[in-house]
Amino acid sequence: MLVLRSGLTRALAARKLAPQVCSSFATGPRQYDGTFYEFRTYCLKPSKMNEFLENVKKNIHLRTVHSELVGYWSVEFGGQMNKVFHIWKYDNFAHRTEVRKAVAKDKEWQQSVVPNLALIDEQETEITYLVPWSKLEKPAKEGVYELVIFQMKPGGPALWGDAFKRAVNAHVDLGYSKLVGVFHTEYGALNRVHVLWWNENADSRAAGRHQSHEDPRVVAAVRESVNYLVSQQNTLLIPTSFSPLK
Repeated sequence: MLVLRSGLTRALAARKLAPQVCSSFATGPRQYDGTFYEFRTYCLKPSKMNEFLENVKKNIHLRTVHSELVGYWSVEFGGQMNKVFHIWKYDNFAHRTEVRKAVAKDKEWQQSVVPNLALIDEQETEITYLVPWSKLEKPAKEGVYELVIFQMKPGGPALWGDAFKRAVNAHVDLGYSKLVGVFHTEYGALNRVHVLWWNENADSRAAGRHQSHEDPRVVAAVRESVNYLVSQQNTLLIPTSFSPLK
């Protein structure tokens, strides 16, 4: 019994002495707000983009009755061609379940999507949360959007969150681009972060990127976050005429 008690005492002491990893990017604050964002990506058949978007434009009001559409874009540059990307907002998972049930019972909406089903080759969905230090911003005027996807090393935000935050804020604070939101994937590829930026046009985005790469403050912040980076990919998004985010 004394040996057991002694071993337990040592184990508890070691546990108290173990370093605690903390991060402002930790998921704790998120848990008090169940709001999440569903990212949907559809890969369309070649030459069918215009037909698909016209069908959506005519009928999207039937779908937005059930839940909030944040934005709807076509992919201009980066990755696979003939692709659309859209973001939907939900209060929590129960809300999404209710919405999906209502959508399934909405005969008018179901009939409206039939023509588009034959135009889609692939569909992908991800569930994401805004990181605790980011909120969804709406640009004041129309422009183009850049979605940058960062695949980070395993270990989670407690490992790389602070460095990543500093890298993003370096661009924001110095005015090189306008941040729309930073999202962390909950369902999909883990340790993935999506950063959505707005620029007035593709040329202003190119100019801002060139200037930021010559700014030692940005370079220093980015260099630190690169230590935790596995890969990254960016796409230029053009908002559709019916997208809430223009």
